[in-house]
Amino acid sequence: MTQRSISLADIAEKIGATFVASSATNDDQISVSGISTLELASSEQVTFLANPSYRKQLATTQAAAVILHPDMQEECPVSALVMNNPYVGFAKLSQLFNNLPTQAAFIHPSATIASSASIAEDASIGANVVIGEYVEVGAGTRIGPNSVISDHSIIGEQCILHANVVVYHDVVIGNDCIIHSGCVLGADGFGFAPDAGEWVKIAQLGGVRIGSQVEIGANTTIDRGALGNTQIGNGVKIDDQVMIAHNVAIGDYCAIAATSGIAGSTTLGKNCTIAGGVGIVGHIDITDGVHITGMTLVSKSIKEAGVYSSGTAMMPANEWRKSATRFRQLDDMARRLKKLEKNQ
Repeated sequence: MTQRSISLADIAEKIGATFVASSATNDDQISVSGISTLELASSEQVTFLANPSYRKQLATTQAAAVILHPDMQEECPVSALVMNNPYVGFAKLSQLFNNLPTQAAFIHPSATIASSASIAEDASIGANVVIGEYVEVGAGTRIGPNSVISDHSIIGEQCILHANVVVYHDVVIGNDCIIHSGCVLGADGFGFAPDAGEWVKIAQLGGVRIGSQVEIGANTTIDRGALGNTQIGNGVKIDDQVMIAHNVAIGDYCAIAATSGIAGSTTLGKNCTIAGGVGIVGHIDITDGVHITGMTLVSKSIKEAGVYSSGTAMMPANEWRKSATRFRQLDDMARRLKKLEKNQ
């Protein structure tokens, strides 16, 4: 793989930072070939400081330059790339060194493509891909090996579907999306009606609609709607192994961390963050700007923006057992307290 080299001046321009030379050099044309941590970066690499917890490592870094906030500029022993949001600077820098292999437009001879499908001339279709009837694949889109795109689905422009992605019928994906391996989009929602001890399947008649600039992590599943569509807004970022049930609606620019689950017909507003392992029950509404911490169980609607948590924090096992015992005693204690208050 070819190693890229880029000057500090070019980096400053592309990430929106101000270059400040160290006392040892005044050369913004020094070229670097990669990114590393404060602790491990060499003189041919750039690093960043966004979390104050790593501030002590700044004094000894060997990096060519550090992306950092103006408040930390004077402490920097090497050249600095100064900006108000160093973490965004790191994100933009990482894109300059992205090592995802490029791929020319082609259709692998082992791919099976329905005659009614419409494939852009510059799209790339990998080995053993199956594309169904009336599928549309937009310009510049790459579909990885062994993926399946079922009938009447639409994949927008400049998307990347990695290997082994399954897109069921009537799924629409916008532009500039990244779908990682193992994703299943449009499987049946979990819909069954009880009947004398048995279950009658409810046909899932809706689809899935995914906006633009969405990224979906490996082995995540998004079910199709029972009647209307399951909807994922623009700019949404979803981590690995997330479960999104039928008829869920997720607003623009939400971020959902790994192993979270959202039950059916729940609506999530815009700009929400869901930490890892969160469980959200069905048929509730969560407003814009809500942030839910890890392992929280959301059991009712949230109507005001803010940070929400549930459960208990970690503690030594013996203390937890005592607390659990006391928790079971709370109802009885509350009854006795009420009785004492009445007798006073």
